[in-house]
Amino acid sequence: MDYTTQMDAARKGIITREMELVARKEKRTAEEIRQWVAEGRAAIPCNRVHKALDPNGIGSMLKTKINVNLGTSRDCMDLDTEVEKVNRAVAMGAESIMDLSSFGDTRVFRRRLTAECPAIIGTVPIYDAVVYYHKALKEITTEEWLDIVRMHAEDGVDFMTIHAGINRRAVEAFKRDKRKMNIVSRGGSLLFAWMEMTGNENPFYEHYDEVLDILREYDVTISLGDALRPGCLNDSTDAGQISELIELGALAKRAWDKDVQVMIEGPGHMAMNEIAANMQIEKRICHEAPFYVLGPLVTDIFPGYDHITAAIGGAISASSGADFLCYVTPAEHLCLPNAQDVLDGLMATKIAAHAADIAKKVPHARDMDDKMGQARRKLDWDAMWKCALDPVTGKKRYEESPAATEGTCTMCGKMCAVRTVNKIFEGTTIDLGMED
Repeated sequence: MDYTTQMDAARKGIITREMELVARKEKRTAEEIRQWVAEGRAAIPCNRVHKALDPNGIGSMLKTKINVNLGTSRDCMDLDTEVEKVNRAVAMGAESIMDLSSFGDTRVFRRRLTAECPAIIGTVPIYDAVVYYHKALKEITTEEWLDIVRMHAEDGVDFMTIHAGINRRAVEAFKRDKRKMNIVSRGGSLLFAWMEMTGNENPFYEHYDEVLDILREYDVTISLGDALRPGCLNDSTDAGQISELIELGALAKRAWDKDVQVMIEGPGHMAMNEIAANMQIEKRICHEAPFYVLGPLVTDIFPGYDHITAAIGGAISASSGADFLCYVTPAEHLCLPNAQDVLDGLMATKIAAHAADIAKKVPHARDMDDKMGQARRKLDWDAMWKCALDPVTGKKRYEESPAATEGTCTMCGKMCAVRTVNKIFEGTTIDLGMED
């Protein structure tokens, strides 16, 4: 092989198998994909150890991709349940699975994912360090932090969230600009605590070149984590968030200098009127790198419905420049999501992503919507199920409430507007009480 990473290949003019597969999925040319990867505007996370991977591209002019967060915790450790969630998510079209396991034998689950799962696999190594070393946070050494990164790379992980941007400068800005919610990033909070307790610089920032060397060896994409993302509306677009974003922009260029693919992570909680500007700022400061966002959640007061608050923000963010949406489930802020939560969160996010793709005129994004319009005009229910993203749910609801008038539903029955107009065009006299 004459290249180390997808970016290295792209810059050498080599079109890889992965680029060809992505091009077919996106209805783009392989040369277009190669050029965008070379420029850093698109990434194809694909650790060469992940043999089961069905690659996808993330970035400008590509379909908006969706990540599903899963994983065990101290209170919920059933690996079979997590595997069930993975399988359901992949079956419903999730392009990425992020293993956020924070308890138990995390390596078993991670290796199972990279051995069997066709989706992109992401992790946050810092979580695993706390689990793996079985020691107080303060006692974890810089070398041990880096060793965990290598372990995840060896296990086949396609991208890693590395919170390298929360350095001393960003922390100073965070402390100076008082927040309501402080730090809500789990990885960010652990690093902040470690830095404060040890007096040391962020090890992932201080030894960033060593991190990049590991990632380059396995072609792991770095997802530069937003440790200072806002956790409530009040904290959005503050000095801490923006100061870290500036650091992430500089770190992105350093990664590209070593041919390491990059994604930038973003907010968080944010009022609707701030979202578009935030997307533009990120793209400008981070040099058009793919942007990976959590929501944003557009209100703070709907626990149990945060898949909806996030979908609203996700649709706005993706139509304004975000490339990769992390799903949010109804369990957000409440508990570890169950299988139904995963499905509900994924479908809400898919709606957001698809709506955004239509708005930004991604090639062929609206094709199925147009076919659905044709099917509905004809009251052709079988054709509607073929157009539906989730035909099972739609068909089930329809059949649970059978209409007396053939071809209609119980919402309108014989007063169905579509049926009425069709009959008029057919030359049929409308008698709502008598006609067939």
